[in-house]
Order: sequence, then structure tokens, then C-alpha cells
Amino acid sequence: MPRVVAVIGASSDRSKFGNKAVRAFLNHGDEVVPINLTEAEVEGLKAYRSVLDVPGPIDMATFYVPPKVGEAVIDEVARKGIGEVWLNPGADSDALAERARVLNIRAIRACSIVGIGDSPSRY
Repeated sequence: MPRVVAVIGASSDRSKFGNKAVRAFLNHGDEVVPINLTEAEVEGLKAYRSVLDVPGPIDMATFYVPPKVGEAVIDEVARKGIGEVWLNPGADSDALAERARVLNIRAIRACSIVGIGDSPSRY
């Protein structure tokens, strides 16, 4: 069943994992919501500055930002009611995972692209 997936740290740079994730989740059949502070569009999709700016619910978020940035936005994720986050390599930290736990968000510390049965090297 398709989900609404927020890619936090989505990028227009096709060499970055934040872009590879957008393409992988689209390929998987999910609805993708790019989150980026400075880009208006990623892979033809409207980008939002925050998950709080996205109309409607979001099922999960996948983080492609440094842990300190993730720690700054995890409270917004909780306020949006997103119950699951993927903390990808490079975005993961004990502090971020603990903050997610405190906020009752299920944090998965693994590559979300691999988690949907795909490989980042395809993108």
C-alpha cells in the first residue's frame, strides 16, 4: 500500500542520497514529499521547508541530514504526528534516536532505501 514519505534533506543533486531516496520511494510507488530549506522543487515535486508545511498526513519520514539538523527537526516530526522515522547512515545518532523514543516515534536506524528492498547504487 502506498505511503506518504517525507524525505528530510531531499536534494536536487542526483549524486546525494537525499535525491536517491526521492527516486527510490517514487519507484516503490510511494507518494514522496521532499523537505528542504532552500530548494523549491526536487525531481519535479514541490519541496517544503518543514513537515509542518505539508498539507495532509505523512506516514513516515526518512532523514538525510546531519544528526544535529535531525535533532532540530524531530520535534516538528512529532507535532506532525509522524510515527516512524528512518535514521540513515550519516544522519543517525544516539541522541536523535533517544529523542525520537522520548517523543514516541519509532526510529529505525538503517538505510531506508534498502528497507524498501532497493539499492542506492541503482540511482
